[in-house]
Amino acid sequence: MSIPTETAPEPVRKRSLYRGDPGMWSWVLHRITGVSIFFFLFVHVLDTAVIRIDPDKYSEIIETYKNPIIGLMEIGLVACVLYHALNGVRIILVDFWSKGPKFQRQMLWTILTLFVIIFGAAAIRLLQLLVEHI
Repeated sequence: MSIPTETAPEPVRKRSLYRGDPGMWSWVLHRITGVSIFFFLFVHVLDTAVIRIDPDKYSEIIETYKNPIIGLMEIGLVACVLYHALNGVRIILVDFWSKGPKFQRQMLWTILTLFVIIFGAAAIRLLQLLVEHI
């Protein structure tokens, strides 16, 4: 006669290591903005180097940048540089200020507030300029 045995409990599915904490998203966004800025600088150096080879080709390249899509990308670049700079200051304070780790969450919300205010004003002005040149 067989004795019924208990079935093994279902394995508990663990969530990923990342829980969605604001500090984690700050870290991810800092890396993404850094890579975006690097990509812009790489393209900028390449297109500026063309002027030494062929000034006419350089003028053609610059003309291709004068369209609304590139204008929107420039606004995105401003957002990347601004966030990366503000978050970089926060990271420096966390690393080198003795009370930095204690106040890192408050500093994160402070830089995000500053980012929204400064970028909001900059985006409005840049969009005005973009609309004027269309």
